[in-house]
Amino acid sequence: MKINGETHYLWRAVDHEGEVLESCVTKRRDSKAALKFLRRSMKRYGQPEIIVTDKLRSYGAAMKAVGNHKCQETGRWLNNRAENSHLPFRRRERAMLRFRQMRCLQKFAAVHSSVHNHFNQERHLYSRDNFKLNRTAALSEWRQLCSA
Repeated sequence: MKINGETHYLWRAVDHEGEVLESCVTKRRDSKAALKFLRRSMKRYGQPEIIVTDKLRSYGAAMKAVGNHKCQETGRWLNNRAENSHLPFRRRERAMLRFRQMRCLQKFAAVHSSVHNHFNQERHLYSRDNFKLNRTAALSEWRQLCSA
């Protein structure tokens, strides 16, 4: 992502269902940033059985430092779930006319992922009536969370 002409990188951890678990923004995409992101997400969610990444070498270096390099899988289409989780975020970013500061991007990424996970009902899996019921349940739960 570009912020004021500088490239920044958005790291995201996505589970097997496509929900965003963790997101982090860094200026570099090296093994130090990968290690920091891995440690933070593993501290919060525990040791995963399989980690699917792209073929960036800094992931392998970070995994060796953590000690789970045997859990890593890389392949041509294996990380599609993580790549497709960027789409709603990118759509919203375009509507906002980009970001001006790294801190704003970090805050937005954290909030957007939690809201999108809560309201993403995957319409193609349900009939219209069930979709409406699930959406109203999610909205009422969201209103309870905001009022508390």
